[in-house]
Amino acid sequence: MANLEAPVELAAGVAYLTTGISNVYYVGDKDNWVLVDAGVVGYTRQILAAAAARFGADAVPRAILLTHGHYDHVGCAGELHTHWGVPVLAHALELPYLTGKSDYPQKDPTVGGAMGFLSRFFPARTVDLRGPLIELPEGPVPGLPGWTTIHTPGHTPGHVCFWREADGFVIGGDVVATADLDSWIGITVQRPKVSRPPSPFTYDWNLARSSIRQIAELCPRTLACGHGPPMGADAAVQLARFAEDFRAPSHGRYVDTPAKADRNGVVYEPPAPPDRLPKIAAGIVAGSLILAGAIYRKRGGKTKADGSGRSKTDSSA
Repeated sequence: MANLEAPVELAAGVAYLTTGISNVYYVGDKDNWVLVDAGVVGYTRQILAAAAARFGADAVPRAILLTHGHYDHVGCAGELHTHWGVPVLAHALELPYLTGKSDYPQKDPTVGGAMGFLSRFFPARTVDLRGPLIELPEGPVPGLPGWTTIHTPGHTPGHVCFWREADGFVIGGDVVATADLDSWIGITVQRPKVSRPPSPFTYDWNLARSSIRQIAELCPRTLACGHGPPMGADAAVQLARFAEDFRAPSHGRYVDTPAKADRNGVVYEPPAPPDRLPKIAAGIVAGSLILAGAIYRKRGGKTKADGSGRSKTDSSA
């Protein structure tokens, strides 16, 4: 019987585990491996169990590498660091958001779609990793032969992908998603499809477009991202087509004017457009309560018509 706690193998030296809404990746062999991303809060036990199933009970990674620092990619990083005692690495432009120096550009629920709606209920802050956190250099991944770190900003300032040229393998974080997160059906069914990065959390759509094209030019044979099932076979074809035809959402806070960030964090955000949904929802709730009250009062004062056509209550009959 298969070990249900073991991560799913994708290629030599790469396996993945889904933690609620995001994927984490185990890269390397039992003598030299890293964890890429750290999932959502509450999945520490599953991540550790999958590591033990793949590499052995006492397996410890060389490091935890982050594609970026959004809450759904770093949720277990602190607990995993405490357990393993290994460093957490992220690109220099991600460090302000992972050390409490700056918040990310604010999420934009007005961008629309399923993820836009759901983002209203997602945490706005990420975790503070200032103790174990060190800078991840671009270029060759330290201690992981054959892998390269590629800076792919747009979704976040310091977003990165990891590329293995030998077999055309990309660990893509949120440079794109491999399920349509703007669609309720896409989120539910998770049909493999190259799609936009999570829209309400993408702060610069021009940079996102450039990063997508940069990864498409690699012609990856496997595309393994943070959201959605990893893709093989037609990954390169879908990605090339998507990069060529890429369109930002039709509206939203960052569609026309991006936020600006530097090594200290966010330095500019465009004004937030009005978010009408909470007011609409409040109006629906208020209207429902008024209607319910009217129905209740009507039932509480039931009437009968007497022979003269006048009404009288049951209590006066």
